[in-house]
Amino acid sequence: MPSIRPFRAALLSLTVALPVFAAGPAVWGEGMMVKVRPETAARSATEVRLTAARNEFVSFQVALQGGDTGLKGVRANLPSLEGPAKLTGPDVTLYREALVTTKQASVAGESVGAWPDGLVPDTDEIAGETRSAFPFDVPANEARALWVDVHVPEDAPPGDYMGTVTVEADGGFQRQVTARLTVVDAALPSTSSLPSAFLLWPPHVCRAHTGREDCTPEELQPLLTRYQRMALEHRFTLSSLFPRKPWPPEWSAFDATWGPYLEGTAPNRLQGARMTSLEYVGPLDAANLKDFTAHMKEKGWLDRAYVQLGDEPPYGTPFAQVQATGELVRQAAPGLRTLLTTNSRELKANGLEGTVDTVVPLVNHLDGTDANFQGDQRGTYTNFLERPGTALWMYQSCMSHGCAYGTNAPENQPGAGWPSYMLDRSAAKARAMEWVTFLEGATGELYYQSVGMLSTAWSDQYRFNGNGDGTLFYPGTPEAIGGKTDVPVASLRLKLIRQGMQDYEWLKAVSDAGDPDFARKVARDLIPAASRVTDDGAAFDAARLKLIQRYEELTATQTPDTQQPGTGSPADGGTGPKPDEAAGGPSKGSPGSTSDVAPAAVGDAQAGGCTTGGGGTAAVAGGLLFAAWALGGMRRRHARVTVPARRR
Repeated sequence: MPSIRPFRAALLSLTVALPVFAAGPAVWGEGMMVKVRPETAARSATEVRLTAARNEFVSFQVALQGGDTGLKGVRANLPSLEGPAKLTGPDVTLYREALVTTKQASVAGESVGAWPDGLVPDTDEIAGETRSAFPFDVPANEARALWVDVHVPEDAPPGDYMGTVTVEADGGFQRQVTARLTVVDAALPSTSSLPSAFLLWPPHVCRAHTGREDCTPEELQPLLTRYQRMALEHRFTLSSLFPRKPWPPEWSAFDATWGPYLEGTAPNRLQGARMTSLEYVGPLDAANLKDFTAHMKEKGWLDRAYVQLGDEPPYGTPFAQVQATGELVRQAAPGLRTLLTTNSRELKANGLEGTVDTVVPLVNHLDGTDANFQGDQRGTYTNFLERPGTALWMYQSCMSHGCAYGTNAPENQPGAGWPSYMLDRSAAKARAMEWVTFLEGATGELYYQSVGMLSTAWSDQYRFNGNGDGTLFYPGTPEAIGGKTDVPVASLRLKLIRQGMQDYEWLKAVSDAGDPDFARKVARDLIPAASRVTDDGAAFDAARLKLIQRYEELTATQTPDTQQPGTGSPADGGTGPKPDEAAGGPSKGSPGSTSDVAPAAVGDAQAGGCTTGGGGTAAVAGGLLFAAWALGGMRRRHARVTVPARRR
């Protein structure tokens, strides 16, 4: 009976997506948008599918469930992904996901207990040393996970690659998960198109790695450069990590240490990645401001330098002090950009519109729910932005979950809420900030601290009523992770921030290629308002894939010979993605057009360009997406295309 064969195939696809109830240990492939907690049920996916441009990172997970017996001595390896070339070495990194146990939830309704966050590397990406990721144990009836990063080198030939993650444990246990990667004929820029200023207080690094607070510059600077390298490999900048004493620094020594990170010559898997911001951290006096500005101008770094006039006035800094500091900077260092964390109402009410160059409102004040900031507030910055040299950035803070201990913002219930970098919020919340930044037309992101509780990060990060508030790294001391060299350790949230930064490149690329309305529609359909960020990670993946598909349509007829400066030409410094695995199949070919695949199927697409065989309807969706891609590929021809990059 041939007519029922498709129905049987559909039943089979649904069957492999169902949870596995066997009592034995299980291993399965998982996308990056699921936080695998100890209570996570086993699934059966043995394959993940990934899509990446050159110079792009893609990630997936390998999850384990101990079953009735548990697993002892778990080890894993992924030697390479092979296809037109071999992706191996530093471009393929395995991590063990360490758990942080929360005692109080960041938002009411989220469960308290163990959450995956710290990523202990097998071989660390900074010093290249073997660390203590393996072996480890999986307790009976609990789940654990490995994180896998794949960086596609800039010179990797496009095509299909495949690799096998082999998981072994004591007693002869062995399972495998296959990773299939499609590399498209395009590349992402090494330096993010979205400038950022994530702050870092050096004494926190000193204390976490040495147990002291009096590190000398000779002790501290090697540590700080390692943190900067890791930040740049996650596509953001640590803007304030310079030692404050002595000040002014010996400029020749400063240039030797930090010049390579500002010029893009420091070692980095994203070759040429440069810092996008640099904060003045010296005394607020005329002589030092003038000296700093003169040196930045001489070196060609002044366009990225800035000075904060204060913090969140009137609560952190009185407005009178902000005004006085602004006048001082204008007189002593007229070329130095000024920055202030405030909003348009306060800016105007306190006569600061001519004093501040970069205004940085809270996300809650740019698209808010409070009566004073309800709805999209972007239009209230129009007059300010008409002055040459001004910019609108944005930031998130404890306002995203409620700053006062024991309180929570009412919007932040599970399944809804603001972007958040808390470790006990969904993966989607950590990936959302750059999407909201795009929607609001902001051109930079600030984050107030990245190492606030670095010393206790492995056990406790509860600060300002949230778990992980102001702490994005872990201290990779030899005592904590093995090896000989102190290095920073990435959090799972860093990977999600990096994914958000890469999503921003796609949004910008579609806009620059000629269809900003489509990019905005995809982003707005995903995030109706900044206070309504979904927890559905698959929805983020489906949105990304729609952008990839549309970008391919917009650039399909371009070649390097026909591209003009500003549209992604290599002469413009642009490198970027031309995707091959489309989300939801070929679109109708007009701006805002709908997908040929049912929205429900697209919405279930798995993680970050990754599909797996598990996760309810995700298996069916993944099959539909792959079929749509294959059919679409038959009627498309490839073109070498690039994403426009920021001018150097």
